[in-house]
Amino acid sequence: MGEGPTDQWYQSLNKAPWTPPGWVFGAAWTFIMICFSIYLGYLFSISNTKTVKITFLIQLLLNISWNFIFFNQKLVALGVVVLILLIITLLYFFVNLSTDIKKVRLLLLPYIIWLCIATSLNLYILIHN
Repeated sequence: MGEGPTDQWYQSLNKAPWTPPGWVFGAAWTFIMICFSIYLGYLFSISNTKTVKITFLIQLLLNISWNFIFFNQKLVALGVVVLILLIITLLYFFVNLSTDIKKVRLLLLPYIIWLCIATSLNLYILIHN
């Protein structure tokens, strides 16, 4: 991804006033991935279906592709689309794939909330640059 958030291109963008400091991103993603891993452990133990596996792969591809699309290719509008698709995928996990683990699905909330924040940050950059 090149230099990512330390890249001159990113540093020169007008960013949202609510953009958190850089260290928050690493801490947030660590917490989110721990919660998501626990959730997936429960989900795969009770429902190791093709649908669950495909949904997980879609989530993985969207999650990984955002960095390339946004930081490497500098396609800010496409970045917003990827984030919205990622939110939809997580909501699909939450609503359709978690019926037998209602309390465990709450572990998805940090991921969903963070994606909403990330979408707002990405939209701000799109609109104000």
